[in-house]
Amino acid sequence: MAQQFATIPSTPRVISPSPTPGDLNDPSSIRDGYFAPVTRSVAKRINSSSRIPEEPSSGKDSDSDLEKRARARSRSPKTLAARRRRLSGLNSKTDPIPPIPEKIAQNGVPQQNGKLLSPPSTGTSYWRDFSRSPSPLGLIPIHRHWRSFVHRHEIPRKALHVSIGFVTLDLYARGIQPATIAPYLFYALVPIASMDVLRHRFPAINRFYVRCLGALMRESEYDKYNGVIWYLLGTWIAMRWFPKDIGVMSILLLSWCDTAASTIGRLYGRYTPRVRKGKSLAGSVAAAVVGVVTAGLFYGVFVPKHWGVEDSFEFRGALALPRIEIPNTKTIIVKGGEFATGWLAIGVMSIWSGLAASASELVDLWGMDDNLTIPVLSGLGLWGFLKVFG
Repeated sequence: MAQQFATIPSTPRVISPSPTPGDLNDPSSIRDGYFAPVTRSVAKRINSSSRIPEEPSSGKDSDSDLEKRARARSRSPKTLAARRRRLSGLNSKTDPIPPIPEKIAQNGVPQQNGKLLSPPSTGTSYWRDFSRSPSPLGLIPIHRHWRSFVHRHEIPRKALHVSIGFVTLDLYARGIQPATIAPYLFYALVPIASMDVLRHRFPAINRFYVRCLGALMRESEYDKYNGVIWYLLGTWIAMRWFPKDIGVMSILLLSWCDTAASTIGRLYGRYTPRVRKGKSLAGSVAAAVVGVVTAGLFYGVFVPKHWGVEDSFEFRGALALPRIEIPNTKTIIVKGGEFATGWLAIGVMSIWSGLAASASELVDLWGMDDNLTIPVLSGLGLWGFLKVFG
């Protein structure tokens, strides 16, 4: 029993977590494998006092895992900054950033004195640089406060748009003729267009104008002419130059078909094919359907109830095929004559009105505003159709 406990095991050496002053000056402790993190000044003092003799290489990596872990990293500001740039992907030794040549500078042309870049040129549509939307957010204050009501759905603007159609029907029901309305439209057009010219020349006037009428504007009109100008010009042309029923129908198609195309296109346009930039199949179909209903109600219900068919009308309740024959012969290709009367004629006229409204809303005529192109093009389409089949 006594012999079993006679041998007492030796106490193992415990490496201190921090070096003592004696260990720092004792090279044997370093050779035993103790490599604690030390500062550069302490390491310099150790190397100057006594240098450790180099051992011959054994063919393996001279740095052990313990040495790699114990090796202290430099805390120099330059080294830390370079490490952060390397980690963030802004700089690397293997893939340096190539210098930007002067020829591809985007904001100006390099000058000769000092090779400085000239300031960027700001065009009239500078808002397109920071927004791909046809109506960006941030230029008109009220659009920021009422993003859904004013900016996204354009409720005040569409309410004004739709109300013009009802005002037109009210004036028609009271017997006011287009020749009486056209001068007042022109009188309203002149001061509104003049104010738009002034606000584009004087920023203070533009800010006051936007503050008062911003709810009825799109933000794309901040540096462009207001859509009201084109609306008045289109309605003036329709009242002044078209027959009475064609002029009224042109304004109704502008008021209701354009609003339907904008509303349905914004809601469901993403689910249908795009016809052209900014126009979807859903919006075009909505404009056509509303145009068919509008023409059917106007010619089938509203006109018989108020004043009936007048002499100034181009459509008088019947459609006829034109007589077509070969010149200098008696060969008749189309005999001609009436082919539709009553509700059948109204149905054909309604379908053509819907197609004309959809096509005029869809077409892009040299970048003109649709408030001008819709009444003019749809009126020309209806007038031309009735000149052939009326």
